[in-house]
Amino acid sequence: MPTVYITRKAHFNAAHRLHNPDKDDAWNEATYGKCNHANWHGHNYDLEVTIAGEPHPETGYVMDLGRLKRIIREAIIEPCDHRNLNMDVPFLKGIIPSAENLVVAFWQQLEPHITEARLVSVRLWETERNVAEYRGH
Repeated sequence: MPTVYITRKAHFNAAHRLHNPDKDDAWNEATYGKCNHANWHGHNYDLEVTIAGEPHPETGYVMDLGRLKRIIREAIIEPCDHRNLNMDVPFLKGIIPSAENLVVAFWQQLEPHITEARLVSVRLWETERNVAEYRGH
């Protein structure tokens, strides 16, 4: 059977601040610039979750996309949408919420729930020009 890749997109809005508490203010400002603003800043995030597997002979699905939509909504969108990623999301506690760290954390939230296929990629568009991707390695 062929391996087929399926991608589901989702969207959420959230605020964050890139700040390393182990470094002084000068280091944080030099490293993160505007993203270190003390009063936070926000993004309109686009999330892409890609899974892979063989289409089931009875349904033709690799995975029911309605089920994948619910998993993404419950694991990522509901906890993160219109929230402060530094303060409001328990699974992000202690993580500098860069796009790079977010895709790893999102993978960890999603993977246990995707049982009928293989999670291949989590991509997060922070802006239309900046994207981070994690493939589980």
